[in-house]
Amino acid sequence: MSSTRPIRALLRGLEVLHVLNQNNGATVSEVAAAIDLPRTTTYRILETLCVAGYAYRAKSDERYRLTIMVRGLSDGFDDEAWVTQIARPYMYELCRDLVWPVAIATLSGATMLIRQTTDHESPLAVEKRGPGFRVSLLGSASGIAYLAFCPKEQRDTLLDMLAQSKREEDRPARNRTKIYETLVETRQKGYAVYRRKRRVSDELSLSVPIVVDERLLATIAIRFASTAVELADAETRFLPKLLATSQKISRDFSSQEQRDVLVSIPTGPAPGTA
Repeated sequence: MSSTRPIRALLRGLEVLHVLNQNNGATVSEVAAAIDLPRTTTYRILETLCVAGYAYRAKSDERYRLTIMVRGLSDGFDDEAWVTQIARPYMYELCRDLVWPVAIATLSGATMLIRQTTDHESPLAVEKRGPGFRVSLLGSASGIAYLAFCPKEQRDTLLDMLAQSKREEDRPARNRTKIYETLVETRQKGYAVYRRKRRVSDELSLSVPIVVDERLLATIAIRFASTAVELADAETRFLPKLLATSQKISRDFSSQEQRDVLVSIPTGPAPGTA
């Protein structure tokens, strides 16, 4: 009985994960040398892991490191689950203050997946969106914020995917120059704005990134009717509180990470000393 041929690309990806785990991060050259692969191939594997959310490249030293999402391979723990759990009380606090609906979203394929929302708590939410609702990357403030603040390699990959998509909402990706102008402006301002045309009144959204240790984990957004709140007014009233909420989530997530690291460190006597 003949055995099934293994998928070499998958085996190489697992080897790269192993190297990153053993060395607490590594450069492209270090990984390539460790597993005897060409540097270009290694770079593609590392960037694929980044796009998938299992690794990130630190700007400070250009080393690739694993994200907590890797734990999801064994115990169901991932960044998105934790950030949603941590964000929930802050989101509802913000909704009670501003009344308009607030949502947190993470990248899922070539769309943004709503992880948590206060729509059912907000009397001003015309459309009641729940967890699991998807919005397009280029047709939402959450998606534009994600594209603006994610690593360049991931951004280019996502835009290439959108440019080849047949969905109407992805068509703007074919005009890469215009998209980049929007993303550069968004990054400079620190937040994304999106206007959705509706029959009665346009819906405006503001979204900011949730970043932890240079890693973009999610975005948080608020939606409101343009006839009720003008954009300039929202930028003055809503934006500072939205940014403050993002910072609270980032702070608590970082603290949780540090606690998890401490818990994983053995506290017993060193081998041979008992």
